[in-house]
Amino acid sequence: MQQSAVPELAHTHTRPIHWVATAAAVSGVMALSSLLQPNSATAAQPAGPRTGTARTATAPGTAGVDFPLACGPVKAVVQKKATGDLDGDGNPETVAVVHCDAPMGTPPDGVYVLTRGTDGKPRVVATLLDPKTGDTVSDFAVRDGAVAATLLGYSSGDVPRCCPDVTQSAKWQWKNGVFTRSASAGAHSV
Repeated sequence: MQQSAVPELAHTHTRPIHWVATAAAVSGVMALSSLLQPNSATAAQPAGPRTGTARTATAPGTAGVDFPLACGPVKAVVQKKATGDLDGDGNPETVAVVHCDAPMGTPPDGVYVLTRGTDGKPRVVATLLDPKTGDTVSDFAVRDGAVAATLLGYSSGDVPRCCPDVTQSAKWQWKNGVFTRSASAGAHSV
């Protein structure tokens, strides 16, 4: 038998304690997810008329949209979506939470605003949350012309990607021709 030129690494051998630690981490995530249920995404419009030119239109769909997300060999998946008139023009926009369809792990989410182009096809007009931040979206809704979300993230690169340890609230609203993010009350550990 020929000896390997590379020394054996201790972490390449699974031991019972590794399986126990993995089972405990998965159980903890499942227990936490059962406690942190998201509000229902709503697409209800305000009862009164909004200012601006009121045209009757339907919210754009997400099918066939080319999201600005580099997924390599896997495809982008719309995880959640909600609609509402975000800019006050009387036409609803669609907000989509999208991530790569990774075979394992927790891929980061992107949050995108879609509207109908002049050709009637849906198109991305804004990125509210770039997947490069590494955050995932747990709670998401469009209410009163604003997008509200709960973001789960990581305090450092040492935190396993299965177990986010930072939670923060985010709210985006259309102001002066751009989407602005409200300052959150501060991140807190999960």
